[in-house]
Amino acid sequence: MSGSCGPAAEQVTRVLGFDCHDVSTVISVRNPFDLAHWTMPVLELVIIGGALFALAHAVRRLRAGDPVNLALWCASLVYLLVTEPPLYFPEWFGLDEIYGFIFAHNQFTVQFMWDRLPLYIVAFYPALSQLAYELVRVLGVFRYRGALVGSVAVAFVCQVFYEIFDQVGPQLKWWAWNYDNMEVNHPALASVPMNSMFLFASVSFAALTYLVVKLAGSRAADGGPRRGWSLTWRIALAGVLAPPAMGLFGIPSGIFGGATPNVTAQAWVLGIELGLVWLAGAWVLLTHVQRRHTYDVEPMTPFARVYPAVYLAGMTVAWLGALPAYLDATDGVTSDGTPVGSGLYVLACYAGAIALLAALYTGRGRRGLAATAE
Repeated sequence: MSGSCGPAAEQVTRVLGFDCHDVSTVISVRNPFDLAHWTMPVLELVIIGGALFALAHAVRRLRAGDPVNLALWCASLVYLLVTEPPLYFPEWFGLDEIYGFIFAHNQFTVQFMWDRLPLYIVAFYPALSQLAYELVRVLGVFRYRGALVGSVAVAFVCQVFYEIFDQVGPQLKWWAWNYDNMEVNHPALASVPMNSMFLFASVSFAALTYLVVKLAGSRAADGGPRRGWSLTWRIALAGVLAPPAMGLFGIPSGIFGGATPNVTAQAWVLGIELGLVWLAGAWVLLTHVQRRHTYDVEPMTPFARVYPAVYLAGMTVAWLGALPAYLDATDGVTSDGTPVGSGLYVLACYAGAIALLAALYTGRGRRGLAATAE
């Protein structure tokens, strides 16, 4: 048996339709039109294209004198390299007794690391972090309310955009959770572990954004933007420090963990924390938008104008593909044997995302409509 394919991994990957023993150790490439579900190449196009768009945007911002976008893009990859391998191979890091096997991705067009890491997941981190940061930045929150308040808004933006994706993935076999893992994957909201909803979908991106803005957004000794090595080590530090921040915010629910976790108490704690993300983030954005007539509007950028809407449209295509089986599901499981997400929570996330796009596109005034330079 391969060291990367224990019994739990073997069981989960078979649910997805492949054998984790029969994989490439470094990289594998497949026909995008021969994947397990027709939505998978659509997902890859939306996310990988978004990451490339974000990179081009970040480079333009750097040339205009603002290194934060590029620093966030790169720090997202550092964060990926720190967090993803222990999630896929906990036994390599001595974490199998603590966390166990958590989940497995399905086989996408391009895959790395024993088919555990799809290329679109590599792209997902910079694409989503840039989506949230740029949306909040263009609304003017970072400029007028500072890094901490702006990062709270980022936590909310990431929650509503991420969970539209997160709640449909298991049904479409984009990945599968190991529901036998009681330590990490319970409690869950429908098919999605609440730890993932809170820590990964909000805390991680908010912490990463705050660290990048504070470290890379500060001025150099000559008063100009940071460049070269001064910027590089700050990017690396932000990416490395973000995971401990997740651990810190995981303490309240972790109090009720252990050998015999109190899942009900954990659900209450995580539910309250998720509620605070919604309340705090919505309050920051609502109060800021209500007062934005008193501010100079940040210039709209092509990335902010286009990509959040494209992302939302791509996820809507996926949900339309999932809807017939979702509506026919019995006890939260489709006829194909896949678990469904929480439709009510997704509707709330759609409402939040649409409200954010409305705030982004409207009420910008003459300066905001005329200024498009980055």
